[in-house]
Amino acid sequence: MGGEVFRRLIFLPVTLFFVATLVFLALRALPGSSIELLGSQFTTAGLKEQLIADLGLDKSIWEQYGIFLGELVRFDLGRSFLTGKDVSSMVGETLPVTIELAVASLVVMTIAGIGMGLLAGAFPGTLADGLLRTVSVLLFSLPWFWFGIVLIIVFVLWLGWFPAFGRLPSSVDYEAVTNFVLIDAIILGRFDLVVPWLKHVTLPALTVGLTTSGVLMRLTRVGVIETAKTDYIRTARMKGVPGPRVFFRHILRNVALGILTVIGVQFGAMLGGSVIAEVVFGYPGIGRMTVDAVLNRDYAVAQGGAIVIAAFYVLINLATDLSYRWADPRLRRGGR
Repeated sequence: MGGEVFRRLIFLPVTLFFVATLVFLALRALPGSSIELLGSQFTTAGLKEQLIADLGLDKSIWEQYGIFLGELVRFDLGRSFLTGKDVSSMVGETLPVTIELAVASLVVMTIAGIGMGLLAGAFPGTLADGLLRTVSVLLFSLPWFWFGIVLIIVFVLWLGWFPAFGRLPSSVDYEAVTNFVLIDAIILGRFDLVVPWLKHVTLPALTVGLTTSGVLMRLTRVGVIETAKTDYIRTARMKGVPGPRVFFRHILRNVALGILTVIGVQFGAMLGGSVIAEVVFGYPGIGRMTVDAVLNRDYAVAQGGAIVIAAFYVLINLATDLSYRWADPRLRRGGR
């Protein structure tokens, strides 16, 4: 197991190198530049030249690339040319916001996906099975941004049950410690933060969680049906083992390994995919920060956000793979 972890971790710097290179080149290939976007703010040609020099834009693209990689090796993500803030501190502020949204979305996906999958798998070929499969296909096919807008129209504009934008009401005074609202609520004793946060995170979490639950539903359904056909399940039923015990102790336990893998992979995807939900709902996470940086050609912020998202995606996939190996003794023996 230790050797497998080491081998997988070796590829992390390689992956991040390619991601950093791709983001660096893609940003420079976009039409317009940070200087042009700020052109209206320049009062003199000398000020413009000074800013170009400070940003290193007077150097060739390969010189800029070399400087960028050198800073990255030193774990220096640079500074925002718009705000002057250190990119690492900006990531530290926004990453917890995205993680908590991804976790909330994961909870929605797990409950909806496994619930529909178990119900459909327990009654295959019935009307309920057909309806649930149709719902899962529809959810999987819906674009996140479109589904988010529909939720805003229905639950914000028509029913008025939830707020449309932001993470907390502007009237709430919140001094972050970890920037995870639930954790800070416990640390600070500010339990008045919980309900407002839940109201704000519900629609973004439903947008991401429900549209990704279709994959988990279909995997759970197929796993339940296929496992129910195996010899040891038939033997257990012939011995008179109660149906609920067979289902929960044997069938669900066998299906759990595949479910674990999908949940882990989807959680990694949610960290990057939450970008859409953050933009639609004005949720102040690292995805929205990165999108705003791309639009403003704030190179350092865009590069830092993309690299951090990629790093977390790779690490979560690694953790998922290792947890799968830990949960399945056959894989542990095979890896020795």
